Amino acid sequence: MKLRTVQKQTHIETIPVGPFTVKQPLPAPGLDQVSPFILLHHAGPATHAPGALQARLSPHPHRGFEPVTFLFLGGLHHRDSLGSEGFLQGGDVQWMTAGSGIIHSEGPSAQFAAEGGIMELIQLWVNLPRGNKMTKPKYQDIKADSIPHLELNGFSFRVVAGELAGATGPASTFTPMLAATATFTEGATVELPFDPDWNVLVYVLDGSLQAGAETLAGSNLGVFRTDGEGISLAALSGGRLLLLAGQPISEPMVSYGPFVMNYEGELRKAVLDFHEGRMGVLEA
Repeated sequence: MKLRTVQKQTHIETIPVGPFTVKQPLPAPGLDQVSPFILLHHAGPATHAPGALQARLSPHPHRGFEPVTFLFLGGLHHRDSLGSEGFLQGGDVQWMTAGSGIIHSEGPSAQFAAEGGIMELIQLWVNLPRGNKMTKPKYQDIKADSIPHLELNGFSFRVVAGELAGATGPASTFTPMLAATATFTEGATVELPFDPDWNVLVYVLDGSLQAGAETLAGSNLGVFRTDGEGISLAALSGGRLLLLAGQPISEPMVSYGPFVMNYEGELRKAVLDFHEGRMGVLEA
């Protein structure tokens, strides 16, 4: 198998998101997206004393994409304008299709806020193709015990969406893709095949990996060229990663805050629809 090489590494920028501070490896300078993936935020790990973390994100809209939350540690409470309410614990995943428009709010669960502890999560934005941007919003509440585990020579994968070495994740998607988290031990090595037309990227939460001639250290994102049939990863230390791969969406993309559409006029329509209540209402 011819192995892909790393085209680009992005190092994190730390940015405020509401009352929180997050690491943002995507988008980054010189890298607007890795289609179909358009944003990656990594919050934590941060330790909170009992009663210290009370803030939550105020109700806010989304349209035209899928916000996905991987909760590694802590407890989250989600509410949205569909009437959905979800409680996530460490290991759970929330896969929300904003589609034609949804308003939601999220923050620490009452139990986590009261007891304190360590909170860590990744939020990923997945683009939708034009034919599905105005689909009916929906919410996939994916519990940890429904996510298949896969052991590959020192890498322990949890497959959330798509298929990896015979394990298929529970999330449904609109375009072909793979989303998986993994822990790895020092000295572990793995080769993973991918469709030669798919984009592939690896975000290292902590630890370090060798990917061909490149070293990917904690909080770095490695984007692979489409110059081979798979990737090779060798663990230089123990750590954790998020593996993403997918068929690119070959369409125009424009964004404005929480709206991701194909053309500028559609963004203006999204803003108007939100202000006029056509995306629903969610009280603070």
